[in-house]
This record gives sequence, structure tokens and C-alpha cells, in this order.
Amino acid sequence: MPHIRVKTILLVIAVCLTYSAGVANIVAAGAYARDLAAAVGGSEQSTWLSNSVAIMTVVLSPPISEAADLWGRKWFLSGLTFLGCIGCIIVGRANSMGMAIAGQVIAGISYGAQPLVHAVPSEVLPRRVRPVAQAAVNVAAALGSILGLLVGGALTRHNQSGFRIYWYINAGLFALAALLVALLYNPPPRELQIMLTQREKFASLDWLGFLMLSSGLVLFCVSLVWSQNPYPWSNAHILAPFILGLILVLMLIVYESHFKKDGIFHHALFQRGRNFGVALGCIFVEGLVFFTCNNYFAFEVSTLYETDILIVGVRYSLCFIAFAISTCITGVYCSRMKSVRVPAVFAFTLFLAYCITMATATVNSSKAVWGYPILFGTGLGICLNTLMTTAQLGTPPELIATASGLMISVRSLGGSVGLALYNAIFTHTLSTNLASKVPAAVLPLGLPPSSIGLFISDMTSGQQDALSNIPGISGQIIQAGSDAVLDSFSVAFRYVWITAGCFTFIALIAAFFIQDPKAEFNGHIDAPFEPERSLSSHEV
Repeated sequence: MPHIRVKTILLVIAVCLTYSAGVANIVAAGAYARDLAAAVGGSEQSTWLSNSVAIMTVVLSPPISEAADLWGRKWFLSGLTFLGCIGCIIVGRANSMGMAIAGQVIAGISYGAQPLVHAVPSEVLPRRVRPVAQAAVNVAAALGSILGLLVGGALTRHNQSGFRIYWYINAGLFALAALLVALLYNPPPRELQIMLTQREKFASLDWLGFLMLSSGLVLFCVSLVWSQNPYPWSNAHILAPFILGLILVLMLIVYESHFKKDGIFHHALFQRGRNFGVALGCIFVEGLVFFTCNNYFAFEVSTLYETDILIVGVRYSLCFIAFAISTCITGVYCSRMKSVRVPAVFAFTLFLAYCITMATATVNSSKAVWGYPILFGTGLGICLNTLMTTAQLGTPPELIATASGLMISVRSLGGSVGLALYNAIFTHTLSTNLASKVPAAVLPLGLPPSSIGLFISDMTSGQQDALSNIPGISGQIIQAGSDAVLDSFSVAFRYVWITAGCFTFIALIAAFFIQDPKAEFNGHIDAPFEPERSLSSHEV
């Protein structure tokens, strides 16, 4: 039986720290987008703070995973993680939304190494504890999330510009993680690193596939983000990138299925049964649901229930506390029972329950909404663990990075598509309800019709002081209008959760088709970090 040494455990911790830094950044991009927009402007573009990272993850994960098999994991992990530090510094110093988005794009490059964060702990530890390895990665993600919510919430609680300090802290976390990986990760070279020349390595990369993937997905996501914000679907700004992006994606499918058997979608990944394909479909929905919660839960709580940003963060952090606990339990359960199907089905059942409960929330549901994130967090800890384990054990060992890359890419694709879709649904539903509910509430009380537009604008942008300057205003009108605005937001949030619930139900059905890879839960180590030697006092 292979031995797990202290040096290997330290490496796993260092690699997981890179994940903590990345998750702390993406959580902040969703939770503090409104604070950042209030300081630098450009609130209509704030969705790009999260979406730019999601797109970069989708585009970069497959090529970096493939390149890591040719040139090794170390410098991709360390170097790209350091770019996260640079990006966070730019966000912290941003004086415009464009600059902040540029910083997130640079930080987003570091997310191209996320598949390696999932691959390295799995391949340096025995296969029988692979769910435990994935649990370690998920605990790191949970800690990064809690850091983002509580530290960020404390910094922005009484100072809207406190987001700058938070992103500087996040930059330091990225830098520390990059340094530790550079110092601790010195694996023996892989076979392909030695066998192939530099020219052969570059020639073996799927350049045409990368080009179609990146171009198609960026165009597709841009069209979805712009839909109803600010352009209607009939506008050329939506139709042109949407159609062109869709054509490129279809071309990619044809190319990868018929002409490139060892490219991004390496055919060997799908030749060990249906598990990898099912895991890809399920992780797409998991990403879609995660980004729903990441961008809309804190938004809904701060709009309907809380004014204290720290308390909003505390509410959301309950999700990640449950996440950390459930992923540890799942890691032990899957390793001992050699089962992934039942936990996956249970995870999506919890997701569905979460979406249903959030869809039923109203402006009077503040106490109940305290408990709903626990459903989501518990499901998230189970889901990420089981799906990544399913994918990695369902593919050839030499393609573990490629498999992890596709999983992370498809997960982020789900998040990116989800954000764009939800943004369109939320914006359209909110504007429609504001246009009907607010006039119906305030016109009978005496507000002049000419003041409706300014009244709605000031109410939705939080300009409470400006309300007193609106002609015909009164305290009664302000209260009635406020209730109507909150009711409109509540309906808009409800449609977002209903949409997420529909996707979740499809994934729940798909999860029943996962097969338990019992024979793969063994003591073999796919890529030993150190050569085997006699047992010493440093081994555990």
C-alpha cells in the first residue's frame, strides 16, 4: 500500500490555497459589485465582474490542462496564480468600471489553472481516497468564500470603498499561494515532457479547437449578457454575436467529433462508459445554479431584508459552512462505500429544494431565508465532490488533467450562460413589474404622472435624499412606492430561482444514470509526487 508523506500533504494544502484565493475573488465579484459600482459608476456593466472570470475559465481551462501534460503542472499553477494577484491589485485601484473589469479579466487568467487544482491532489494521492482529495479542494473553496463574505462585509460595512482593501488582501492571498506552489511542487518530469521536442509539443495542441471554443463562447456569452441590457433581442448587437457564436460552437462539435480525436474533447475520455458524459452535463447545471446563488442570493437579501452588508455576508456564509461540512462527510462516505451515484442524486435533490424555497420567498420571508442557504451549501459540498470524482475515475489516468479541465470549463460555461440568462430574465421582469406596480400604488395617492419616471429611478438606485425634491411627493407616497418597488424585485428574483430550478430538475434525472466505479477505488497512485522508499518518521 502506498504511503502518504507529509511533503505530499503540504503540497496538497498549497495547491488548495490557490483555490481559496480564486473563490474569494469570484465571491467578492458577486457580493460587492454594487459597492464597487457605487464608487466608480457603471452599475449596468457590473455583471461583467463575474462574467469575465467565468468566460476566462471556460476558454482557458482546456488548453492549459492539455499544455500541462506536455510542459508539466508547476509553472502553470504558480505563474497563472500570480496573475490573480496582479488582477486583484488593479480592481483595488480601479477608478472606473472598465478598469475594474480589466482587472477581473487579468485575474480570470489564473482560473485557467483551476483544473490542475482538482487534478494534482487526486493524482498524488491513492485512488481510494480521491473523494477525500476533492473534499480538501472544496474545503479550501469554502474557506475562501467565508473570507470573502465576512472580511469583505466587515470592510464595506461602514465604508463603501472598503472593497479596495478587500481586493488588496485577496491579491496577497494569490501571491502567497503562487509562492508556496513554486517552492513545494517539484515533481519528476512526465513522459511526454521528455519524449517530445518543443516543436512537437506545440504541434500536438488543438489550436483550431481552442480558437473555435474561445471565439464561439465569448460571442455567445456577450450576446446573452447584452440581451435586454441594453438591447432587445431583435437588435443586431444581440443577433450578430449570438448567431456567429452558435455557428462556431456547432463547427467545434463537428470538428472535435469527426476530425480531431485527440483534441479538447479527447475521444478516450468517453470510451469508459457514460459516467464522464453524465458528469459533464451535471456539472454544467451545478455551475448554473452556483452562479445564481453567488450573484443573486446576497443581492436579494440586501434588497429585501438587510441593510447591513456584514449581516448579508453572514447569511450567505452559512451556505459555505454547510458546504465545508458536507464535502468532508461525502469524501469519507464515497471512499468507504465506493459510491457516487446516490450522493449525486441527493445533491441535486437539495438544489431543487433550495430553488423551490427561494422561489416562494416574499418580502416577509426574512427569517425563513436564513435557513435556505444551508440546503444549497450542503448540496454543493456533495455535488462537487461526487461529480469530479466520477469524471476522474471514469477516464484514463493520463488524461486526468484534460478531464478536470473540461469539467471546470463546462461548469464555468454553465455559470456564464446562467448569469447572462438570469440577467435578461431579471431585468425584463423587474422593469415590467416596476412599470405596472409602482404607478398603481402612487398615482391614486396624488403623485403627478410626470414624476413617475424620476420616482422609480430614485427608488431603485437608492437615492433616498433625492426623493424629497420630486414634485408632489409625500411620506405616504414614498412608503407606498417603496412597498411596490420591493414587491417588483421579489417577483423578479422569483423568476430567476424558477429558471434555476427547471435546469436542476433535468440534472437530477441525469444523476440517476451515473454508475458507481467500485473497481477504481484502489490504492494506486496515478502520478506519485515522490518515488517510493522505506517508511520513515515523516510518513503518515
